[in-house]
Amino acid sequence: MNIASGYHKLDGLLAKLCVWLQPVFLLVVRGWWGWSFFLTGKGKLAHLDKTTEFFAGLNIPLPKLNAILAGSTECAGGLLLLAGLFSRVVSVPLIFLLFVAYATADSEALHSVFSDPDKFTGATPFLFLLACVIVLIFGPGKLSLDALFFKKSAK
Repeated sequence: MNIASGYHKLDGLLAKLCVWLQPVFLLVVRGWWGWSFFLTGKGKLAHLDKTTEFFAGLNIPLPKLNAILAGSTECAGGLLLLAGLFSRVVSVPLIFLLFVAYATADSEALHSVFSDPDKFTGATPFLFLLACVIVLIFGPGKLSLDALFFKKSAK
C-alpha cells in the first residue's frame, strides 16, 4: 500500500463519518447559538431602559426603537434558528445585526480585522456571527424543521 492509497482510504472513511456528523453539528450550532440569541434579545427587552441608554451612549439613532428592534430580532431570530425554521433567511438579519454591533459597540475590533485578527475574533459578536454564517452557507441540516417542511431546499 502506498501513501496515496492509504490517504484516499482514510479520507474516504473520514468523509463518510463527517456526512453522518454534519446534521448533528448543525443542530448543535443552531441550538446553542439560537438559544443564546434568544436570551440576549430577551435581556435587551427585559431591561429596555438600560439597553436604550447603552444604545444612546453609542450614538445609535432612535435608541429605544433600535433597542426594541434588536431585541426582537434576536428573540424571534434565535428561536427560529434554534428550531431550524427559515434558517438561512433568518440568518441574514442576524448577520446584519451583528455587523451593526461590531460597527457600534466593538468598532475597534472591527477595524482591526486584518491588523489584529485576535481582537476581531475575541469580540463578543464573533461567535454569534460565525454561527450565522455557518447556517447561511451550509443550511440548517437534516435535523431541522426546514428539512421536515421544505425537504427539497434543506441540506
